Amino acid sequence: MSRSGTEPLSVGRVVSDVVDSFVPSVKMTVFYNNKQVVNGHEFTPSLIMSKPRVEIGGEDMRTSYTLIMTDPDAPNPSDPYLKEHLYWMVTDIPGTTDASFGNCEL
Repeated sequence: MSRSGTEPLSVGRVVSDVVDSFVPSVKMTVFYNNKQVVNGHEFTPSLIMSKPRVEIGGEDMRTSYTLIMTDPDAPNPSDPYLKEHLYWMVTDIPGTTDASFGNCEL
């Protein structure tokens, strides 16, 4: 992913308000019920009731990532009094995670 991949995050003030400027190092894709999360798309509460599927395109299982779902302008952009509301956080995600990660049967 190029530096331009952070542009929507800069426009939405995520870069600077929530995180410092960065250069993406791996591709990450998030899906809710097979609908890809893309900046600017709204997701209804019924769509996000189930956990998302996350794919991380790293190359090294020894590298771990942290994924944080936050709302930088909660409850809405014109009155963000709950700024940076944390919805959930997942740590220690292996660097080569794909759709099969976590789908083991007991």
